Amino acid sequence: MTSPVFFAHANGFPSATYGKLFTALAPEYQVQHLDQHGHDPRFPVNDNWSNLVDELIHHLESAQQPVWGVGHSLGGVLHYHAALQRPELYQGVVMLDSPVLTLADKMVIRAAKRFGFIDRITPAGRTLGRREEFVDLDEARGYFAGKGLFRQFDPECLDAYVEHGLKAAGNNVRLRFDPATEISIYRSVPHTSPGRPQQLQVPLAMVRGRQSRVVLPHHAHLVRRVPNGEYLTLPGGHMFPLERPQDTAELLKKLFQRWSGQPSSEHRV
Repeated sequence: MTSPVFFAHANGFPSATYGKLFTALAPEYQVQHLDQHGHDPRFPVNDNWSNLVDELIHHLESAQQPVWGVGHSLGGVLHYHAALQRPELYQGVVMLDSPVLTLADKMVIRAAKRFGFIDRITPAGRTLGRREEFVDLDEARGYFAGKGLFRQFDPECLDAYVEHGLKAAGNNVRLRFDPATEISIYRSVPHTSPGRPQQLQVPLAMVRGRQSRVVLPHHAHLVRRVPNGEYLTLPGGHMFPLERPQDTAELLKKLFQRWSGQPSSEHRV
């Protein structure tokens, strides 16, 4: 029986946005996920995301067997922190354009929080004042299609974001992911970790989009300290799982097969 995949999404992008990626992993891997992290009042967003990690662990504990933890951006960090605390819940972790932070990174984030410039080094500043409501889904799709973040999206992924990322609001539609929650998540980005990379007891892969400005080459150093850690790349930017969902699924399958001891071609970069 194949172990399930538990997917954790990027901040602001409900899990259903990744439907094409999930379909591409089937039938070998069945994907489980939360619709939206950070929206359960039992686990409110707090500094360093410890409540969000607890939320993830809470749901992983109900799985009948260890999972392949796959997370994009925010989601990758949550899986990494959860695996440091509860390795028995995992077969392995894949971080899709999620960084394992260096000491220098953490010092900058801590200072940014303390001295009030965190909005300048995270997307929080760009999220403030962003348009939240639209006349209809067609207007919303046109709006997002013109934004740089979405410009390289696979068309089906953009359609999925419009379909699942918006909800009815009277006669209009508005963002489903609470904007205040999204901003709070950015502002509380971790400057601490529940453990060091070399303490991780499960395989870890960090997959960087080659044009990413979030994961940078220096982040590879810490991943290589993980006993079974590796650093990989795919074409695209920070949003590559939604730009190249098929390529992302193929890489994930090969990683899982290799970690399981099944024959697979190498993707190490």
